[in-house]
Amino acid sequence: MLKALPLTLILSIVPLFSGFIVGVIIAFIRMYRIKYIHRVAQFYVSFFRGTPLLLHIMLVYFAIPMIFDYLAVRYGWSVRSSVIPLMLFIFVAFTLNIGAYMSETIRSGILSVSKGQLEAGYSVGMTTWQGMRRIVLPQALHVSLPNLLSKFIGLLHGSSLAFMISLQELNGTAHIVAMRNWKYLEAYIAAAVIYWILTIIAENISSLLEKRLNLYNRSGVV
Repeated sequence: MLKALPLTLILSIVPLFSGFIVGVIIAFIRMYRIKYIHRVAQFYVSFFRGTPLLLHIMLVYFAIPMIFDYLAVRYGWSVRSSVIPLMLFIFVAFTLNIGAYMSETIRSGILSVSKGQLEAGYSVGMTTWQGMRRIVLPQALHVSLPNLLSKFIGLLHGSSLAFMISLQELNGTAHIVAMRNWKYLEAYIAAAVIYWILTIIAENISSLLEKRLNLYNRSGVV
């Protein structure tokens, strides 16, 4: 079962970073209310927060091949959707899901920082990007870190749904081992212990990051 651990971590960590990028972009689009786009962003957040992760996996799993094959026929491509790796479907579904949740977490973190601090940055010659990067975002990240951790843990546990499209991550491997040995209880207890250990490690990493951000906040803008 430990052989499935790298795949489980990949399915959790890669969408975490790509979802964070999506979340930051969506958060800024909604905060600055970019014309037309902010309504699309609002619909995106509402839809993906209001529907389950399993549904997102199924939609992506069936929609991407359909769109890909349509484009292949239309433009005369020599490849079909069968060449798309299964992992890509999970990456897309998880990124869209976690990005919607992270956008709200990041937006609330940014709004928690006083506007006066950004204006103070302007007074010493900072651009908006410099003020965001050096003043606002570090404090917003500090405020949002507990929620971001909970989102990662949810993503880690949600990776077990990858078994629905035949990816043999930790939960899927536990199911296969149980079927071969007829030891369902032992297999699922072992999987639960591994998930638990991974969660504890994630919590410890989050604690270290919080301490680092506290040092940053105490030292001021650098």
